Amino acid sequence: MRELTVRENSFSADEFIDLWRSVWDGAPTREQAALALEHSVYRAGVYDGDRIVAMARMIGDLGLCYYIKDVIVRPEYQGRGIGRMLMTELLGFIRKNGVSGTDIAVELCAMPDKMPFYAQFGFTANEAQRMRLFCRAEESR
Repeated sequence: MRELTVRENSFSADEFIDLWRSVWDGAPTREQAALALEHSVYRAGVYDGDRIVAMARMIGDLGLCYYIKDVIVRPEYQGRGIGRMLMTELLGFIRKNGVSGTDIAVELCAMPDKMPFYAQFGFTANEAQRMRLFCRAEESR
């Protein structure tokens, strides 16, 4: 394996979808992925040469809150510290770009088996229950 490199704000919608499919079903469309990437506050991709092997992105308002989304590491690359590398990049972005001297809420949603991973960065579960609704878009862009 070559040395892995982190690239900021560079991965494409096609790379996003390819990574998504490596771990989950129901990948978004190319248009959905492109819009999501365009409107993300920050995103980091980890590359083995020219092949993307992991990614994560954040959405937020740059002042009070950030939400970490789509932390994905290809199954064959898991267990090598790549997830820690991504989280370090995302949290570093917040520390460098937040309002100096203020606390900023950082949230994410994790499956129960992944919660210990996020706990090592200081994340704790709260009493809120995550709710979700899929709303069908009807208007054509």
